[in-house]
Amino acid sequence: MSSIVTPASDIPAPAFWPSYGALWKRVPGSAVYLLVVFVLAITSLAVLASLLFTGVGLLILVVGLPLIVGTLFVARAFGVADRFLLQLTGLPAVPEPEWNRDAAGRTGFWPTFSRPLRNGHYWVYLVHGMIVSPILSIVSFTLTVVWLSISLGGLTYWFWGVFLPRDDGGEWGHYVADAMPWMFGGWSSWAVEVVLYLVAGILFAFTLPWALGGLALGHHAVARGMLGRWPSDDLAAEVRAEASARTSAVQAEDMALRRLERDIHDGPQQRLVRLQLDLASLERRAAAGDTDAAAELAREARGHAAAALDELRALSAGVAPPLLQDRGLTAALEGLSLASVVPVRAELDPALDAAVSPEVARTVYFIVAELLTNAAKHSGATGATLRAWITQPAPGEQPALDVWLVDDGRGGAAPAPGHGLEGLRERVRGLRGELDVQSPLGGPTRIGVRIPLAAAAATP
Repeated sequence: MSSIVTPASDIPAPAFWPSYGALWKRVPGSAVYLLVVFVLAITSLAVLASLLFTGVGLLILVVGLPLIVGTLFVARAFGVADRFLLQLTGLPAVPEPEWNRDAAGRTGFWPTFSRPLRNGHYWVYLVHGMIVSPILSIVSFTLTVVWLSISLGGLTYWFWGVFLPRDDGGEWGHYVADAMPWMFGGWSSWAVEVVLYLVAGILFAFTLPWALGGLALGHHAVARGMLGRWPSDDLAAEVRAEASARTSAVQAEDMALRRLERDIHDGPQQRLVRLQLDLASLERRAAAGDTDAAAELAREARGHAAAALDELRALSAGVAPPLLQDRGLTAALEGLSLASVVPVRAELDPALDAAVSPEVARTVYFIVAELLTNAAKHSGATGATLRAWITQPAPGEQPALDVWLVDDGRGGAAPAPGHGLEGLRERVRGLRGELDVQSPLGGPTRIGVRIPLAAAAATP
């Protein structure tokens, strides 16, 4: 099949008047911004200069450094106000910078106090508020006033001009008429002035959207470069998120190990101790020739050994579930649903096994197992629904695994320090995910997990 290529000359150009009308819709907001930002810029210049120079002068004293830190916070406030006012222009919002670039867990008085001094955004905001914004705002304010005054004044001069005093030497129309007799010959001075003001008003009014739009774009470009987010901010946020995920993963692993230790101590270890005592007693009875009592003790010892073996198998399944290892996450979640005391309807995406890494699958398995155990013990539910699917990403976003368990129990579940849901939240944070708990009193309880798969795969 042959394709038909449309010549560039045959492609219709965008209609002028609709686009021109769209520009006019931004004129009121741009005009308000350009006038108000001038007041904001002059105010920021006066306030920041006073605070900064006072702080520098008092550096020899104790109060100088805190005053400079306060100046940086004030500069940030003026910059945020400028970014907020820019929304009036209809231009895209300027993204928020990363104000905290410290490593996760770095707390204390001095790191917090010195954070503005160590963050370049604060100093750039200070330069913007003291130098760039005042200069740019003076220029834009002047041009805005000129364009608005000539547009409005020229178009309405025929009305308000009649109230101006005449014959006082202020007339200039007759000079134009004398200089251009071929155009204004025989015209009165008043008529010449009205026509020229009207022409100027029409020209300036026609170009007003481009003039104010261009000035607003200039402010927006400066704000995007100085007040917006830098590429390094994303890296800093990624580092902080990675450090936080590692901390959460370590905490979750510590809690899991403590729980495993407690389960071993309360389960198999106690049975093995009892088995040891039974074997010692069996040895004494056998030596005394009491065969019946020895046989009874042997049967009890065998029961304790079998129970200890079952508990060890259960614990090993909690460490590395065989079904998850052999058949994947989908089969493991179906197995959990079938084994649950509360009847569970499982709705699982067939793409789970191919999209989810083994580390994420193991964590999700444990989370679902814990949630089903909690539902059986505490919710009083008569039924539940387990849903798991892969969220298809929008352009520029990462795919994510969503898992939700909904039961019809009494509700009232909430994460608390040292309790099960908080431990699950730490596990999810270790994979850069989120745990959402919705459990009003009276139910139903909805607990969801979202784990970004690409980020989770990158987390060791």
